[in-house]
Amino acid sequence: MERRKQTLSEIVKTLSALTTDWEDPISKRSIEIIHSLPVKSSYTAEDVGRLIDVDFKIGLLVIRLFLGISDDDMELALKDHLGVRGAGIKRYKADRNVYLDAIVSMGILDAMTEIVNRPLCWSDILVERLRSGRGKAIRGQTRGRNLEDFVESILKDIFGSGRYECRCQFTGSNGETAKCDFAIPTKTDASILIEVKGYGATGSKMTDVIGDIEKILKQKRHDTTLILFTDGVTWTRRLSDLEKIVDMQNRGLVARIYTTRMAKEFKHDLATLKDEYGI
Repeated sequence: MERRKQTLSEIVKTLSALTTDWEDPISKRSIEIIHSLPVKSSYTAEDVGRLIDVDFKIGLLVIRLFLGISDDDMELALKDHLGVRGAGIKRYKADRNVYLDAIVSMGILDAMTEIVNRPLCWSDILVERLRSGRGKAIRGQTRGRNLEDFVESILKDIFGSGRYECRCQFTGSNGETAKCDFAIPTKTDASILIEVKGYGATGSKMTDVIGDIEKILKQKRHDTTLILFTDGVTWTRRLSDLEKIVDMQNRGLVARIYTTRMAKEFKHDLATLKDEYGI
């Protein structure tokens, strides 16, 4: 595999989408805006605009509640629709109709109509508590597992079934073991190690992510290639941590960092490593 140094900006450009305490001022204001929303048989883009006009930040929060999506997912969806010029309040004021069209395309009008006109019973309250509590944890675990499944589908295509081990303890240079997501071809004699980390996937602190990488580095053989596969727009909030990992790559400790949008490059490099190691 070609040796080269990656940059922080290069990684950030490829990231794609992995709370506040209850009854804080934002929550209270959100409840006020929700209670002020008129009950109608159907809603328009202008109804959505009024929510945002009252308070941009909280208006978007209420919209996310209707859609049932996270702040990160909302930000990513807006950027996909609005392009590189930004998705903040300045963009809203400059291109209000375009901004509202982007939100409408996410299905907000149907979501508002369905939720506002839905008859409420006691079981709905319990289901909502389940969704916001256990459901949040399940979504995080699912994001992480989906990223692992994505990587495994590529490994299966390149190496074939049974030519790698997943979510295992690999044997290091001194006979001790450490956890990793994928060891190729086996955990007892790994030529390639792949660690998969979705930021925002499990709620783990990013210092824990760096610590996990350091544990692998401590145990692996010097001639074993370590690859990090990561994703999640939440990385943009902790660029200093991502920069530390990029520095590891620049120093040759991590061979390469990949994201979902770099899948084509990931496949190519894995095929090259397969030939180089004779796997």
